[in-house]
Amino acid sequence: MGELAALVTSFLWSITSIQFTLAGRRIGSYAVNRIRLLLAVIFLSLAHLLLYGQVLPFDAGLARWGWLGVSGVVGLVLGDGALFQAFVLIGPRRSMLLMTSVPVISTLLAWVWLGEALRPAQVGAILVTVAGIAWVVSERRSQQAAVCCDAKQYALGVLLGLGGALGQALGLVLSRRGLEGDFSALSAALMRMLVAALVLWPLALVRRQVGPLDRVLKDRTAMTLLLGATLMGPVVGMSLSMLAVQRAQVGIASTLMALSPIILIPLEWWLFKERVSARAVVGTVVALIGAMAIFLA
Repeated sequence: MGELAALVTSFLWSITSIQFTLAGRRIGSYAVNRIRLLLAVIFLSLAHLLLYGQVLPFDAGLARWGWLGVSGVVGLVLGDGALFQAFVLIGPRRSMLLMTSVPVISTLLAWVWLGEALRPAQVGAILVTVAGIAWVVSERRSQQAAVCCDAKQYALGVLLGLGGALGQALGLVLSRRGLEGDFSALSAALMRMLVAALVLWPLALVRRQVGPLDRVLKDRTAMTLLLGATLMGPVVGMSLSMLAVQRAQVGIASTLMALSPIILIPLEWWLFKERVSARAVVGTVVALIGAMAIFLA
């Protein structure tokens, strides 16, 4: 059940990455992250009310709120904030390829924090994953079929994509503690989204970045993209990701949820007319094989 939830999550995140990319290019990645969190809290609260009879899991316990809240800030505010800007700078396929490093980071975090031993085969798989990612992102500009941006923006986009991967990996590890005891995946997703929104919106007020909201809301195309992406991503996708983490091993769930780069190859060619080089395809496959081998070794 957990593995299936992770696979569906990967497909949904492929679609939403394109929607968030298009919306971010219209209204900015920071506004996209802020608005989708608010929409997600509304949708998840309604679903929670229908299923459990209350808009919030008030009886979840302070410790659970703490673990899931911190995971929401790390994964949704910091990690996704970096990822959404990477979408704008280098596109959804390259950004999601960098997210393939999530299993690598998760394994290293478990090694450092939990004392889990790394087998030689796992070390080899980590090196394969890193090599595959590096081979794609280091492709010469002259060899790329479509230039997404200048060299400085490309480098920044790669760094932001890696920051997004670090945030998601750390958020998954933290959320595992909050999900102990067969806790509801929907409740966990709502708690993470709510805490993230409560952090991000006041921060935007302090930084006086809420002013252009009226202009953003009038952009019907951007709002349509955000509504669809929020339903498929933060609502359905996030709930399924919590179910995957709860019912399957974190590493296996992370690996299956990292399949989006493969799904995005034909989608990006179809929607953005970007011709993907053979090197990019091979490098992506190598990275995914390495990521999967980490937890099969």
